[in-house]
Amino acid sequence: MSESIAIIPARGGSKRIPRKNIKPFAGKPMIGYAIEAAKACEAISRVVVTTDDDEIAQIAEDFGAEVPFRRPPELADDITPTVPVIQHAINACRTRGFEFEHACCIYPGVPFIQTEDLAEALAMLIKHDGQGYTFPVTGFPSPIQRALKRDDAGAVAPFDPNHVSTRTQDLEPAYFDAGQFYWGHAETWLTGANIHANGRAIVLPEWRVVDIDTPEDWDRAEALHRAIGSGE
Repeated sequence: MSESIAIIPARGGSKRIPRKNIKPFAGKPMIGYAIEAAKACEAISRVVVTTDDDEIAQIAEDFGAEVPFRRPPELADDITPTVPVIQHAINACRTRGFEFEHACCIYPGVPFIQTEDLAEALAMLIKHDGQGYTFPVTGFPSPIQRALKRDDAGAVAPFDPNHVSTRTQDLEPAYFDAGQFYWGHAETWLTGANIHANGRAIVLPEWRVVDIDTPEDWDRAEALHRAIGSGE
């Protein structure tokens, strides 16, 4: 199999949860989960963290990742999209002599990530000749065709009246991005191709997909993590 690399983008300026990427989650710096999952994946030859922050860099190295460069300030704000950050990292790695064909962007705030999912998504990418991207999704908890809109007075109406009477089992399943990782051929990343418009997906169970944007999200995710651990 051709060489593959994991790239973890972890900037230091998180606002809603300060120092989110290295804040202890269930006793471990959050970024440690992403690094450990990537390092455990046999298909990944190197794990690189792209950051603008010296403390994040040190913790990443303590977990066994490489931090061979710093991310420039113009790519470390809270409005920069993912693709330009990965493009910069790919070019910076190649400048330093790293050889790889596929690159996986793994977000740092993914405490429920599993190595098996990384391997499955890469296998899907390779099966389709490395075209586009592969990433995990999960299903919406309720049919999106039955979604309701609500006005200021509290009155509700269906977004799609055509499916008011359609049985749930007859509605097409809908999915959303799990926000964990994205595999792509290095050259695909460098073209700047849109991920969702050029992607294939593996499906994760809903309970393994968490979006941690607020302190309340963090507390719920830690509670779920403890519950899962206590059941093992």
